[in-house]
Amino acid sequence: MRSYSLCIITSLALTVYCAPASPVTAQDESLAESYLKNFFNLTNESRRGIGRGVSPVTKKLSEMQRFFGLRITGSLDEDTITMMKKPRCGVPDGKIARFSTFGGDPKWQKNSLTYRIVNYTPDMSRAEIDNSIDKALQVWAKVTPLRFSRLYSGTADIMISFGSRSHGDYYPFDGPDGTLAHAFAPAYGIGGDAHFDDDETFTFRSNSGYVLFMVAAHEFGHSLGLSHSDDPGALMYPVYTYRNPDTFVLPRDDVNGIQHLYGSNPDKDPTQPETTPPTTPDSCDSTMVLDAVTTLRGEMLFFKDSFFWRSYPQSYTPQQSLITNFWPSAPSSIDAAYENRRSDRIFLFRNRRVWAFRGYTPVRGYPKKLSTFGFPRSVRKIDAALHDADSSKTLFFVGNNYYSYDETKETMDRDSPKRVDQTFYGLDNKVTAAFQYRGFTYIYSGPYMFEYDLRSGRLYRVLRNSYFLRCNNY
Repeated sequence: MRSYSLCIITSLALTVYCAPASPVTAQDESLAESYLKNFFNLTNESRRGIGRGVSPVTKKLSEMQRFFGLRITGSLDEDTITMMKKPRCGVPDGKIARFSTFGGDPKWQKNSLTYRIVNYTPDMSRAEIDNSIDKALQVWAKVTPLRFSRLYSGTADIMISFGSRSHGDYYPFDGPDGTLAHAFAPAYGIGGDAHFDDDETFTFRSNSGYVLFMVAAHEFGHSLGLSHSDDPGALMYPVYTYRNPDTFVLPRDDVNGIQHLYGSNPDKDPTQPETTPPTTPDSCDSTMVLDAVTTLRGEMLFFKDSFFWRSYPQSYTPQQSLITNFWPSAPSSIDAAYENRRSDRIFLFRNRRVWAFRGYTPVRGYPKKLSTFGFPRSVRKIDAALHDADSSKTLFFVGNNYYSYDETKETMDRDSPKRVDQTFYGLDNKVTAAFQYRGFTYIYSGPYMFEYDLRSGRLYRVLRNSYFLRCNNY
């Protein structure tokens, strides 16, 4: 009997703030037992004693934590349980790598492939569905020798259909949300086929449902032989992420993966400008200039482009994610950020607007204009923000100056702005990020971080900006 590799893409479950640690329940242990069995090859023998520190279980928990960039504790801590509760893909995640392929590198042994749309969902017009499917296939055609042609009858290499619950392939869907679709690796018969859960709400462009183009483009990656990537910026990351279909460019990790199987596009027009595939930032890049740094309920957050890293106290590696995975209503990239612990709010700045969140929940009334802080009209964006908990004042860095904002009075100090170099010795270049940690103030300028005592103004050390951002080595 022929076996096939199946992949399921799932909906996004937002991480929420967990207050003080609570004991592991029997339900949590049961969840972990099932999770490790399904996705990390935990055997029946090693499953015994799931919450009791048995060595094989500890090993599997550590594997799972490493894959998702969590603290590697080998035990059922709250972050691990939260991750296990997220809707997700049905393919095992044991392979810790950027792009990956199914076992044995299955791929099509031809470059001309056919596809057929067997039926339609009522959520969208037929024209919108046809456009979404064609556009999703072209994502892969643009960077490979693969070419796709449509059939309207008979059997195609990639059969595309919508169904709900049990739909004929022994992998039933689970109703609204949860699993969105699944696809089979290249092979005869059902191999290459892609099925979409008709209990979901698929959309053409709106992010009020699941954008069919994004779901289909991911699934067709599986239809062509790609498995999941642990790169959170990759199309082949197992969690659904909304992106604008009109501006979507296949990320570098996915390009590397599909070209590993099929090679590059030989028909590329040399007269057309080349679009550079987006690359996920690397925490080990010593030249990286961070966009913003802040704290959030005991964590440190480091922002770069559309991503941020969450670093926990005593963590071995930071957890990387897209900004919009945690704050869907936030901008895809930011200029500055700070936390006000007294109000339990984090503020994110982009151009002339500011967003506020309580943990990961949007604060009503935001986004607001930057001018609500009292900035003059000439300030179009800020470069960095620093909240001083002792004085309850926030410093906003703009060019060579900084403004002091009184959080208690909700007014800008009258002596603002001041020159940065008059307060912070040694800072001759633009401030790019800032935050406070354990009584010290850290000001980032390019790839360097300056450690100050804000009270005395003393400069203690100049460090690389990766000092707190531990490298995530694979």
